[in-house]
Amino acid sequence: MLAVLPFHLVLFFQAEPLVPSADATLTLTRRQASAFARLALKGIQKEYPNKPGHVLNGAADAVGPRTLHPAFYGCFDWHSAVHGHWMLARLMRQFPDLPEKKQIRDVLAEHLTAKNLKAEADYFSRPNAQSFERTYGWAWLLKLAEELRAWDDADARQWSKNMQPLADVIVARYLAFLPRQTYPIRSGVHPNTAFGLAFALDYARAVKHKPLQDLLEKRSRDYFGKDASAPAAWEPDGADFFSPSLMEADLMRRVLPPAEFHAWLKRYLPGLATGEPRSLFVPAKVSDRTDPQIVHLDGLNLSRAWCLRGIARALPARDSMRTVLQTAAARHAAASLPHIASGDYVGEHWLASFAVYMLSDRD
Repeated sequence: MLAVLPFHLVLFFQAEPLVPSADATLTLTRRQASAFARLALKGIQKEYPNKPGHVLNGAADAVGPRTLHPAFYGCFDWHSAVHGHWMLARLMRQFPDLPEKKQIRDVLAEHLTAKNLKAEADYFSRPNAQSFERTYGWAWLLKLAEELRAWDDADARQWSKNMQPLADVIVARYLAFLPRQTYPIRSGVHPNTAFGLAFALDYARAVKHKPLQDLLEKRSRDYFGKDASAPAAWEPDGADFFSPSLMEADLMRRVLPPAEFHAWLKRYLPGLATGEPRSLFVPAKVSDRTDPQIVHLDGLNLSRAWCLRGIARALPARDSMRTVLQTAAARHAAASLPHIASGDYVGEHWLASFAVYMLSDRD
């Protein structure tokens, strides 16, 4: 049985119901931002429980999360801590006067020091750390670096400077790994290649890193350019938080010119205009929000919503597929937004980041 929602969050979700609509005007509000910020602040400073992706090279390596990751030790795992920090930066950029602003600044200042981030960068040079957080955590780290760089704020400029050595390590990982990755990973969880390429491409373009941008665009075409008739009817798997088919389309709308993307999308998802396959347009049912794998499906609904919205924006203004996609996006958002604060940490430590990205992404 799910824990009872905190009273302030019950009021929040009752006061701001989300009803699917054809135009899918989902916009992050200040009240939502405040509620999501409180969830992130609780998680990024919570060291345990913790699921480290850590290889023990010897007995001396059996140390706690805060020792291994002085910046990103909370939120159950490294990547969730990273996107929890991203979320706080995004919320402060959009709503500088949040009631939680002092607490947010204090925790970012405590975590994003040059010393802490150097330790995070050094971690990647450890033996057997070659595949650590590849590529999900890599992608979120670059999204955090991109957010800090775009934030016109004196503190953020210092945090961005502190972050740069770690971002450079991740960029080097992409540049070394992608030429050797012969086949994409099409799963609905962390290793999904399309997601890892999409966020990295956003970063490369934002910072004008031409070698990284060129490689990402080339590998995207190599992996996905000839795809057709995606088996989207097989989705979802029981623990997905990404839609493999929609995440790929969300990447390719970044890579292909509009006319080329439009033609590619028709080949790739030929039933899109009529809402087929139905399983792709109907939100996933989440039967147990206390189960760490089943609750992934709330993340799936939210990431589907951001993909559907992004794909719709890439289509011509009068294309009939836009309405189909926007309506489905609103339906998916409505299915999971009321459950971000479920009362159970297995969902609360990460789902708010997906919600904030979905509600605030405008490309």
